[in-house]
Amino acid sequence: MFVDKATIKIKAGNGGNGAVAFHREKYVPAGGPVGGDGGRGGDVILQVDDHMSTLMDFRYKRKYAAGVGMDGGGKRCSGKDGEDLIIRVPRGTIVRDEVTKAIMRDMSSGEPFIVAKGGRGGWGNQHFATPTRQTPRFAKSGIPGEERSIILELKLLADVGLVGFPNVGKSTMLSVMSRARPKIANYHFTTLFPNLGVVFARDDVSFVLADIPGLIEGAADGAGLGHDFLRHVDRCRLIVHVVDVSGSEGREPLADFEAINAELAAYSPELASRPQIVVANKLDIVQDDTLLETFRAEMAARGLPFLALSAATHQGIGDLISLVAEKLQGLPPISVYEPEFVPPEAKPATPEELTIRVVDGDTWVVEGAWLDQLLGRVNLDDYESRMYFERNLEQAGVYARLEEMGIAEGDTVCMDRLEFEYRK
Repeated sequence: MFVDKATIKIKAGNGGNGAVAFHREKYVPAGGPVGGDGGRGGDVILQVDDHMSTLMDFRYKRKYAAGVGMDGGGKRCSGKDGEDLIIRVPRGTIVRDEVTKAIMRDMSSGEPFIVAKGGRGGWGNQHFATPTRQTPRFAKSGIPGEERSIILELKLLADVGLVGFPNVGKSTMLSVMSRARPKIANYHFTTLFPNLGVVFARDDVSFVLADIPGLIEGAADGAGLGHDFLRHVDRCRLIVHVVDVSGSEGREPLADFEAINAELAAYSPELASRPQIVVANKLDIVQDDTLLETFRAEMAARGLPFLALSAATHQGIGDLISLVAEKLQGLPPISVYEPEFVPPEAKPATPEELTIRVVDGDTWVVEGAWLDQLLGRVNLDDYESRMYFERNLEQAGVYARLEEMGIAEGDTVCMDRLEFEYRK
């Protein structure tokens, strides 16, 4: 199954917590704090894999998490860093942020991309020793790793795209121009997913040709298969527009040509302005030469390169390959999308962001990231650590805010799992 779009959730590893430990050795009194730092959380990394051609791997597995950093140990031993998680994607995958839909990275080069960074490890108590606080019984907790949802969108990397209505001979043309072997049959929508083939014009000249299936009227709005696969024409430097001029299905070549171009323009005006070579196919079974000659004259009036051929009998295929190779020499390389995503600025949590609410008239609930971080690095069973916690609350103005809001002595204050009676 060809899957070219997927949404996944990724989570980088959290940093490990710092350790609370003291040096204990015979004949070494008051050895001091030796708590080690926590390890760094693992990153989530995207890596191009040229052996992958679809996003099928992400159809069922949607959540990915890197390894967490280990907690620090005694004797100033740092915790082990979490393992990075490498997610392999096909070349040409566009990575978007699900919330903003902005492009984060175009995975067209072989360079890996860190899509979510792991959190830093917390400091051990060795960092908190001062001349007046020689036995700190608290350490710093690790920083959480980045977490986000991303959209993976595959846009095939092809120099030339074959476009046209179903059953006009695009798959046959791909099979005779390259070694690709797409499914070929005399009915509409035989091709259900894009096919790629490498065409060798000469020993030193080659290009990648893509058969884009399912384009019909209304494709840009979701009709047929075109809405799913129009994105694969985005990168093509040159479009080969295939039109059936045989009259075998009662179609009018010029009307088909206009309809497909209208769908390209509706999907992307820039795509509609891409250089085109118009190919009149099924020359071997033409029933009325008037259709062919009228169409040829119209294309000449518009100044578009035109070839009449038969993919089934290989008539004119060599001329098409030579013309495509010649046109490609003067065209820019395959486009690479520039990142648009601006990651939100990582601002440190501040006490001003704390929320305070009253429950049942005498219970005050204090919540916020700053408080969570403070509670994560103190040991409330230790007197000195509790004093450190109290000083931080007072210096941050938390008690002053509570008094301004009307807290009374004896009221209950709730801070996460910590509850105490307020005393002035």
